[in-house]
Amino acid sequence: MDSRVRVLWVLAILAVAANFAVAKTASKSQDGQTIVIVFKDGRQQSFAMADVARIEFKGTATKSTTGATAETSTAPPLGQSHFLGKWELGEGNGDNFIATLDANGDAWKTIGSSHGTWTVWNGEARISWDDGSHDAIRKVGSQYEKFWYPDGDFSGKPGNVAGAKHIESKPI
Repeated sequence: MDSRVRVLWVLAILAVAANFAVAKTASKSQDGQTIVIVFKDGRQQSFAMADVARIEFKGTATKSTTGATAETSTAPPLGQSHFLGKWELGEGNGDNFIATLDANGDAWKTIGSSHGTWTVWNGEARISWDDGSHDAIRKVGSQYEKFWYPDGDFSGKPGNVAGAKHIESKPI
């Protein structure tokens, strides 16, 4: 059989299977919540949330720039769901405190003025505390660091840089 004919048969079988799966998922999801994926070309596919165990975003592809020695990550920036939950953050003096980042944008800490708000900007969590100070949680290499900006701006030299550890995640 010609390879082009074989490819057409495989594509036809996959198209029929995909249509069956979409129809089956749509009928299942009528009594619960669904997630709809919209592709760049306008196609849509729905999945019943009861059938979804987790959602993973791939994109950590690497490419070699000089043979096999240097690699560059093309991973997308970290999003809000990555930072949700409790973080153990260094104060810069050897002590630590706990900061909790909620999905609604509220932030809480165990020292000083306990409330603040947070958002993700350029792949880092930026926390603006009610006392006027600001913390940024950044991924540096394979670990995280907390950058403290006492002047209310996330630019310039930080007042201190300390460790940051995600100790409890919260699902969205």
